[in-house]
Amino acid sequence: MIVGIGVDVVDLARFERALSRTPALKSRLFADVELTDGDRILPLRSLAGRFAAKEALIKALGESTGVRWHHMQVVSNSHGNPSLQLTDAASRIAARKGIGAIHLSMSHDGGIAVAYVIAEAVQ
Repeated sequence: MIVGIGVDVVDLARFERALSRTPALKSRLFADVELTDGDRILPLRSLAGRFAAKEALIKALGESTGVRWHHMQVVSNSHGNPSLQLTDAASRIAARKGIGAIHLSMSHDGGIAVAYVIAEAVQ
């Protein structure tokens, strides 16, 4: 059963300006593991997609009480498929709502990044 759905869109130029204006923002938004894919440093469009994924997750959860950016980490498996790992407050909200699976899709094109999250109660 679907518990929540979230979508978010990030303008790449605006995201780049924000990171340029506030260099510490990158470490506030992302854990070290989110900034690379193996030995490769991820490009801006990928980081924007990961930020959109975190925003979409909050919408799918339906609340964000106590959630910090590092409580939601976007990681990729060995095939490059993204997923969300939840800890702390994000994990507690998901557990309280009976969410057992979170589905994530991200894309970028034409100066935007988009992410779509479906939170599912697994029976």
